[in-house]
This record gives sequence, C-alpha cells and structure tokens, in this order.
Amino acid sequence: MTDTVHSAASDIHAGNRMERWVPRGMRPYLRLARIDRPIGTWLLVLPCWWSVALAMPSWPDARMFALFAVGALIMRGAGCTLNDIVDRDIDGRVARTATRPIPSGAVSVRNAVVFLGLQLLAGLAVLTQFNGFAIALGAGALPLIAVYPFMKRITYWPQLVLGLVFNWGALLGWAAVRGELGAPALALYGAGVLWTLGYDTIYAHQDKEYDSLIGLKSTALKLGGATRPWLFAFYGGALALLAVAGHLAALAWPFFAVLALGAAHLTWQAAMVDTADALDCLAKFKSNRNFGLIVLAGVVAGQVAG
Repeated sequence: MTDTVHSAASDIHAGNRMERWVPRGMRPYLRLARIDRPIGTWLLVLPCWWSVALAMPSWPDARMFALFAVGALIMRGAGCTLNDIVDRDIDGRVARTATRPIPSGAVSVRNAVVFLGLQLLAGLAVLTQFNGFAIALGAGALPLIAVYPFMKRITYWPQLVLGLVFNWGALLGWAAVRGELGAPALALYGAGVLWTLGYDTIYAHQDKEYDSLIGLKSTALKLGGATRPWLFAFYGGALALLAVAGHLAALAWPFFAVLALGAAHLTWQAAMVDTADALDCLAKFKSNRNFGLIVLAGVVAGQVAG
C-alpha cells in the first residue's frame, strides 16, 4: 500500500461556480484542464498579448487578442492534462493532489488521453487562424510541452523549462502580426522566461517538503534559503529585458513610466514573500496577473503615445 504524503488541503475547491453550473459528468474534465483555476491561463496569455501589442502600432487588434485568449485557455488545459497523466502516481501520494481527477479515479487514463487529443485538435484549429510562419512557430513549442512534465524528475530547474514553454507566446504574438521574428520579440521572450523563473519558484515553495520526500526537484529546493536574492535577480533581469524590448520597438516614454510601476510590484513580491508560508506563496504567485496587466497597459500606452 502506498503511503500518502499529507498536505494542508486539496487543490480541488468544491462549491465554486463550475460546481454549481456545469453538468456533473463534465466537472472532472474541466478540473483536469484547470478551468476552475484561471491564473495559469492568465500567465500563459499575457506574454501573447504583450507581443501582439508590441508588434502593432497604436491599439492592438481585438481579434488577435481573442484568438490568443482562446488558444491559451485550450493549451493551458492540454498542458495540465498531460501533466496529470504523467504525474498520476505521484499525485496520488500527496494529499493536496490526491483528489485530482485521475488519481481519484474520476477520469480514467484512457479518457484523459482522449481529452488531451481533443484539446490539441482545438488548439490546432486556433493556430491555423494565423499566418504560415506563426503556425510553424507554434508547432515548434510542442516538444517543449511534451518534455516539461518529466523535468522535475531530472533537474532542479524545471521552472526554466516552464518559462520556455509559457512564454512561447511572446514569440508567437509578434510572428502572428509581422510574419517573422524580430529582436523586440526575442527580448520579450527572455524577459518572460526570467519572470516565470521568479513566480514559479515562489509557487514551488508550497510543495518543497513533499517534493523532497518523494524525490522531485525544483528551484525552491535548489535555492532554499537563498531564494530571495535569486528572486531579485530573476525579476531584475526580466525588467531589464522588458525595457530593452520597449526600446527596440521604439515605444514612447509612457511605457517606461508604467514599467516602473511593474518594477515596484515585483520588488514587493521578492521582498515580502514568506517562503515558509504556503498561502502567502500562493497569493504572491497569483499577484503576477496584476504585473502582467501592468506591462500590457504600458506597452499599449507606449504605442498610442508614440
């Protein structure tokens, strides 16, 4: 019999809107795709929106924003489904994740694989709305998506791989608008990777005790008590590259003024996070949606004022 590693609470929250309004048979699949926890979709779509806004003079295109929002929702769900298929035995040993659809038995592995395939087909349908270069570039992210769930078994830096995956939209948004890649998009991508290294290290501190017990790796375990200065380094590098991206794209001064507000937000995160408090780590992690929206507002302001 496999022992369960105990945690404070399940990460499935009953009683939310999804529980009240969605038919019972659909609920496990929507939980599998994390529809009930939208922060991951926000963190996936925001670099896409930054990139679209950076690539377009004046106001960004609403249709592009909508396509990327739908694509992010679908692909975030596909990534979570793949992760839960790969991690089903591990999740069953941790009380926080033991109630997830696959380890709890609410969704069979076979049905999860079918669901994953349907999500990937839906994601492809969205991708084909873009130009040929963007389609090829989007397909290029699939190997990274496929290997990410295994990285926490191999390296203490799975958060770096997540950063490469989650910020692919910083390249794709530019490509969807321009039909090519440019230096501003590359700088934006680097900024996003470092941003993810920061916020997902904070997130990983929630599970460091359980990861250690079951042999998984993370930057939270690697950095330990030195996490705070590393957060300043990650976030400082992200802010510097965002400024470089804005300069290369010839954004007007409001971008840099608004970016200063973003810098204050990340400074607050790095200075105030309590890595020994799981609830505080979760709150600081979720606050990155606000940072992403600040950056987006800055890019749009810099374009409109230019």
